[in-house]
Amino acid sequence: MSDARLPARPDLAAASLKGKVEAARFVEGINMRVRVPVAPLRREPRHDAPLDTEALFGEAVIVYESDSEGWSWVQLADDSYVGYIPTEALGPDQIAPTHRIDALRTFVYPSPSIKEPPLTALSFGSAIAVTDEEGKFFRTDAGFVFAMHAKPLAETETDYAGTAERYVGIPYLWGGKSSLGIDCSGLVQTALRAAGIACPRDTSMQVNELGAPIPFDDTLRGLQRGDFVFWKGHVGIMLDADTLVHANGHFMEVVSEPLRMARDRTIAKGSGPIIMIRRL
Repeated sequence: MSDARLPARPDLAAASLKGKVEAARFVEGINMRVRVPVAPLRREPRHDAPLDTEALFGEAVIVYESDSEGWSWVQLADDSYVGYIPTEALGPDQIAPTHRIDALRTFVYPSPSIKEPPLTALSFGSAIAVTDEEGKFFRTDAGFVFAMHAKPLAETETDYAGTAERYVGIPYLWGGKSSLGIDCSGLVQTALRAAGIACPRDTSMQVNELGAPIPFDDTLRGLQRGDFVFWKGHVGIMLDADTLVHANGHFMEVVSEPLRMARDRTIAKGSGPIIMIRRL
């Protein structure tokens, strides 16, 4: 399986890969940012193509190609994921973000007043550039945001398991990475990113790259808050020695439940046993 983080196609590749991969031509990318609340990154330049992941407002992308059909072939700067994003979702990389949204979701207003109809809403982790403060609001490149719902980028979360737990009840969405819908690896990545910890996007990457494996047996004893539990194609985070939080297709939402219950259910359904537990 090819690495989804490699910006290379038979006809086009990033200039940095010249001499490393074969392609008809090599190009320098253009730095841009996501200018919509949530932008889909798809495997192919079609609206009905599989959703591989999402990029949130303010996220940096490198654009290698934009076609006449309204699609841009990009690489996400944060986790290097490569795919197709609607070109209309992107804008110039003119102002560097200063803050991130710290509420699961917050409204953006045209003026510093809650009585105004909102322009849009931004999800946890969205990056905004604060240019001024007016009363209880920040003036940002997106509009006016309630100041208590944003934190400076330098202020990272100290408890990524607690961040993941905030998503309990959020619907499950394959490829999702926002408070409107999220999948298991997206939940792990979002929680770690808020803590300032780099994390790859997919479980197939996380199972090999997050922390180090720890020994375990059928008793599942000795686990602690923050441990990552992996099945084939699935991952969750331990909230304590016994409780797992994870986005899953069984409940179609983020839930916290006893790890042993989740383990027994997946085995009964034929999804397989726990294959690894890793700790940072």
